[in-house]
Amino acid sequence: MKIVELGTQGLKVSQEGLGCMGMSTYIYGPSDDKESMATLRRAVELGITFFDTAETYGMGHNEELVGKTLTGIRENVVIATKVGFGFTDEGQIKVVDGKRVVDGSPQNVVRAIEGSLRRLQMDYIDLVYLHRIDPTVPIEETIMAMSKLVAEGKIGHIGLSEAAAGTIRRAHAVHPITAVQTEYSLFERGVEANRVLDTVRELGIGFVPYSPLGRGFLTGQFKTDQLHQTDFRKTDPRLSGENLAVNLQIVDALTQIADARGVKPSQLALAWTIAQGCVPIPGTRRISYLEENVAAADIVLTQDELTKINEVAPIGITAGDRYTKANMSYVNI
Repeated sequence: MKIVELGTQGLKVSQEGLGCMGMSTYIYGPSDDKESMATLRRAVELGITFFDTAETYGMGHNEELVGKTLTGIRENVVIATKVGFGFTDEGQIKVVDGKRVVDGSPQNVVRAIEGSLRRLQMDYIDLVYLHRIDPTVPIEETIMAMSKLVAEGKIGHIGLSEAAAGTIRRAHAVHPITAVQTEYSLFERGVEANRVLDTVRELGIGFVPYSPLGRGFLTGQFKTDQLHQTDFRKTDPRLSGENLAVNLQIVDALTQIADARGVKPSQLALAWTIAQGCVPIPGTRRISYLEENVAAADIVLTQDELTKINEVAPIGITAGDRYTKANMSYVNI
């Protein structure tokens, strides 16, 4: 696995990372700690050094799982986590009027990072993202608080998740932003339309696409009737009704390109994100899928293939929003 520099602040990571969310939440159905830990260890064997978690994943469970599995090889891995939601005294996300509370106040950010350090069993965290942007707190105040933790050696680098181009610029003016994480794939190319991708490239900020496989849709194996009852994709606007029928045509077209190359649709999709200069973090808790994803890092697409891909999956072709209306209110702020 190739090692690349994420952004221009000196952070070096594997060309492809591992998203760990599904190992600790029911968002994609039940998970198994033993299987997840085996997958984490196999990822290290395959050369992955970049692991992505968050305070909210399993209400701290995911950080504990990642920490327990990787602390013995701390010097060989790069750990990224995310903070920025409000929590109750009982350790649950605060909810007001049915919506999760985003809290970018300096005191909450400090509280969250201290908690992440404990759960990860680590003295420092390589990269901490602000999980969502709090519109009630100036981004400058939040970043200043995180900058102080950098100075104290508790975190190495600062990142943003699902931030608008203007917010990224304001944050970067306070403290260098190393990476921005946002959903990006052949199923979701909004960052190209809203200038987020142009902005990070201009500022020398690394870009980390989450859900680079369109929440599994771009694997070509997606079946709604096989989803667990707790799987949030049952309510995904793009994966139901007329939207699903339209979007399946995109996958069919991409599958034809993948077949011609002799690779899986998922590998084509990951190779495409890498070709855009990004470091994708496909999530999985299964070794077989992990190995397929890792193999995609060695695929170099030709200009002809990139042109064909762009023709069948251009910006804006996907039918439906990428989240429900409530969750769309948290992005691009």
